[in-house]
Amino acid sequence: MSQLPGIGKRTALRLVLHLLKQPKEQTGFLSQALLNMREDIKFCKSCHNISDVEICEICSNTSRNQQIICVVEDIRDVMAIENTGQFKGIYHVLGGKISPIDGVGPSQLNIPTLVEKVKSGTIRELIFALSSTMEGDTTNFYIYRQIKDVDIITSTIARGISVGDELEYADEVTLGRSILHRVPFENSFKNN
Repeated sequence: MSQLPGIGKRTALRLVLHLLKQPKEQTGFLSQALLNMREDIKFCKSCHNISDVEICEICSNTSRNQQIICVVEDIRDVMAIENTGQFKGIYHVLGGKISPIDGVGPSQLNIPTLVEKVKSGTIRELIFALSSTMEGDTTNFYIYRQIKDVDIITSTIARGISVGDELEYADEVTLGRSILHRVPFENSFKNN
């Protein structure tokens, strides 16, 4: 139990003790549900998101804009963006980001299928939505270099000061990017 992310030894012990108090059938149901999850969950053949079918419901949804791809690091990012209700395109889940220190190179990520999609000529815009870290920026740049000769719009999500944050607590890079990528004032309150 303590091998699960965010679960320390104390929490793991509490969980195990709780499971031991439960009827055997309930623990059996949990065990079976975990086995079913591992056996039944697939990865979408198009975007690499989790799915219970070969093509996920986002990729197969005809009301979504199939010409705009949002490139994300992992499945949690898809969930976070979907929760905003603001993006109506499709996704491409890389499965990580380039990190030589951790031994992760481009070949370990779902980059070739993304490049293939872009080069097919059906994609109009690629939105980079990776974390604002050295690894995220390196991954964005690597992908950009792979597709630079294709006539496509490339953009990145806006980065800046969170709503409700105090400027004095913002790091210099974030504050600098916020100044450089400022928006007209009237655009700052139109969608609120």
